[in-house]
Amino acid sequence: MATVTEAGLKTRDIKPNIASEVLNSKEELLTGRYSAEIRDLLEQRGVIVFPGIAFTDEEQVAFTRTLGSTARERTGEEVFTVSLDPEKSTGVEYLKGAFYWHFDGVIQAKPILASLLSAKVLPPSGGDTEFCNTYAAYDALSDEDKQRFADLRVIHSNWAPLLYHTPEPSQEQLDLFASFGEIELPLVWTHKSGRKSLVLGCTATQVVGMDRKDSTLLLNRLREWATSEPFHYSHKWSAGDMVMWDNTGTLHRATPYPLNSGREMHRTKLEGEEPIAA
Repeated sequence: MATVTEAGLKTRDIKPNIASEVLNSKEELLTGRYSAEIRDLLEQRGVIVFPGIAFTDEEQVAFTRTLGSTARERTGEEVFTVSLDPEKSTGVEYLKGAFYWHFDGVIQAKPILASLLSAKVLPPSGGDTEFCNTYAAYDALSDEDKQRFADLRVIHSNWAPLLYHTPEPSQEQLDLFASFGEIELPLVWTHKSGRKSLVLGCTATQVVGMDRKDSTLLLNRLREWATSEPFHYSHKWSAGDMVMWDNTGTLHRATPYPLNSGREMHRTKLEGEEPIAA
């Protein structure tokens, strides 16, 4: 059942701990009158689905600007084509890391606040996008675990996903990916709101000061916990859908699909507004 706020924002929760739909028309959303409510909803729910909204690139940029400052891509553009077709997109090898749980901008001083992704061309099978709510996953931890994890720090390496899809890379490949950098981050992000979330994903390689085996077991355990059913949502795309997610409080990944299928998504992003802090 849909809920309508006093201002007229129409929403429907998809799952108890993650994901809501916004059902207003394109014309209503482009006015910007719901921007504050949408931002609040995004923080609370992690993922917002705009089913069949069918924004053009220009409309998606305009809508993104109603919510904050847009983050430009490496190309300098506000819209990035996400595709494994090298004729459509750049950095195809790096995009292969999208099949593994991650959040974007891990080594940036302020990771991007949110991504907005629109479906343009869909594969014949697969290609869903999965999300998990790392706020909710933290909240559901035991008090003992919260105390144990409070001061832990983790090395995140932007080259680590290469070893997921290319376990024996050439030296040239490894040199390129290693140049993307690494950073030490707290396991628990204390946001400016006071809420806390887990900082995980395929870039997480080592808990500082912990034995390698114990570190791997812990990071694996937490990834399984955070991505488990209570905190998980998988979006099966229809052409014209747009999905927006809180990059600071979720992880995401694409499910496998034929790599030559021409799957094409268009992304805009909101600039980061806070650093990852303990």
